[in-house]
Amino acid sequence: MSQPVLTPRDSRSELSPASGGQGELPRKLGLWSAVAVVAGITIGSGIFRTPAAIANRLPGPLPIFLVWIAGGLVALCGALTLAEVAGAFPETGGIYVFIRRGFGRLPAFLFGWAELAIIRAAAVGAIATTFAEYFLRVLGYDPSVAPYDNWVHYVAAIAIAVISILNYVGVRWGSFVQNTTTVAKYFGLLFIILVALAIGLPKTGGHFSPAMPAGSFSIAPFGLALVSALWAYDGWADLAFISGEVKDPGRNLPRALIWGTLAVIAIYLLANIAYLGVMSVDEMRTSKLVAADVALKLIGPAGVTFVAITVMLSTLGTLNGSILTNPRVFFAMAADGLLFRKVAAVHERFQTPYVAITLTAVLGIIFVMLRTFEQLADTFVTAILPFYALGVASIFAFRKRQGPEYQPTYRTPLYPLTPIVFVLATAYLLGNALIDESSRWPTLAIFGIILAGIPIYYLTVGRRRDA
Repeated sequence: MSQPVLTPRDSRSELSPASGGQGELPRKLGLWSAVAVVAGITIGSGIFRTPAAIANRLPGPLPIFLVWIAGGLVALCGALTLAEVAGAFPETGGIYVFIRRGFGRLPAFLFGWAELAIIRAAAVGAIATTFAEYFLRVLGYDPSVAPYDNWVHYVAAIAIAVISILNYVGVRWGSFVQNTTTVAKYFGLLFIILVALAIGLPKTGGHFSPAMPAGSFSIAPFGLALVSALWAYDGWADLAFISGEVKDPGRNLPRALIWGTLAVIAIYLLANIAYLGVMSVDEMRTSKLVAADVALKLIGPAGVTFVAITVMLSTLGTLNGSILTNPRVFFAMAADGLLFRKVAAVHERFQTPYVAITLTAVLGIIFVMLRTFEQLADTFVTAILPFYALGVASIFAFRKRQGPEYQPTYRTPLYPLTPIVFVLATAYLLGNALIDESSRWPTLAIFGIILAGIPIYYLTVGRRRDA
C-alpha cells in the first residue's frame, strides 16, 4: 500500500489522522512540550564548553557577562520575530516555510539544499559526538586517547540510530524523551548553580572584582566571543520546524518561543555567576569543562561524575530535539515539490515523517563517522546563520504585503528594531568569519557548497513555474 503524503491544508485547523491515501502530521505537542523543545535543544554542551573560550577572549567579569547578555538578546530578538511569523504560518518546515513564502522558491531550495548537504548532518553529528565523549567518561574511559577516540564515532552513530528510531515510532516518544531530558539537564545545571552559590561563593567571596581589568575588552575579541555565546544559544528557532504539530499554534507557538528562550538566558547568566563565584577568570580561561572543575572543588570526584551525567543528558536531549524537529524541513520541501515526493510520506501507523527521519539519521551517521566535533560544529554554525537571518527578515516581506493570508496572533515588540538587530548581528558574525584568516577559507568553502545549489535548482525543480 502506498504511503500518505502531505497535502495543503488550513494551517489553523487541528489535524486529523491520514485517510484516503492522503496524510498530514497530527498536532500532538502541547505548550509545555513546545517549551521543552526550545529549552531542551538550546541547552546542550555550549554552557559547559564555551565559558573558557569566552573568558580567554574577554578576561574580565563584566565583559563576560556582557557577551552572554548580548548573545541572549540576539537570540531573543530572533525568537520574538519568529513568534509572530510562526503564529501566522504554523506549518511543518518552520524557517523553510517562512523563506519560501517571504522570498520565493530559490532561497527556500538553497536552505533545504544546505540542510541536506551539510547543516543537519553536521549538527546531529556534533551533538552525538559530545554525548559519546561524556558517555565514555561516565564509564571510566578517556575519549581523547586510543582506542577510545575511535569508540566515540561508533557510540555517536548508535545514539543517532536509537534516537531516530524513537522519533520514527511516534512524536509522543520523541516528546517524552525531550521533556524528560530537558527537566533532568535544566535542574542538573540548576543544582550545580545552587551548590556553587550556597557553598562556593561564601568561601571565596566571588571573583567579580575588578569588573573590567585593563585590556579585558575590545570590539574584535568581543565579536569572536559572541560567536561562542551564540553557539551556546543556538536551538531557539528549531520549534518552528514542527509548527505543524503544535496544538493551538496561534497561542502556544509565540509563548513557547519566548518562554523557552527567556528560560535559557536566565539559566546561562546564573551559571556564569556560579562559575565566577568559585573560580577566578584566569582559572576559567584554562578550564575545558568549567562546570566539572567547579563541582570538583565543591564536591570532589563525585561532582565530576554528576556533571558528566548532566552533560550526557543535556546533549542527548539536544540530539533528540534536533531529530524531532529538523527532518520536517525535508518533509516540507518534498511536499512543496522541491525534493523527492516520497520524502513527504507519513507513516500510516505512527503518523510520523518516517522517510525524512531516516534520511536525517543516515546523513548524520555518515558525517559522525568521518569528522571531528570541531569540524562538525564550525560547519553547522557558519552554514545556518544566513538562513536564520533570512527567516527572521521574512517578517519585513509579510508586513509589507499585509494580505488576508498573513493574520498573526502575536505582534513582535519594537518592530522593526527587533528583527533589524538580529539581521545586523548575523551579518557582523559572518563578516567577521570572512575577515579572520583562520576561518576565511572554511567559510568560503561552505558558502561555495550553498551556492552550488543554484545550478542544481535550475537543472531540476527550477524548471517548474514558481508557485
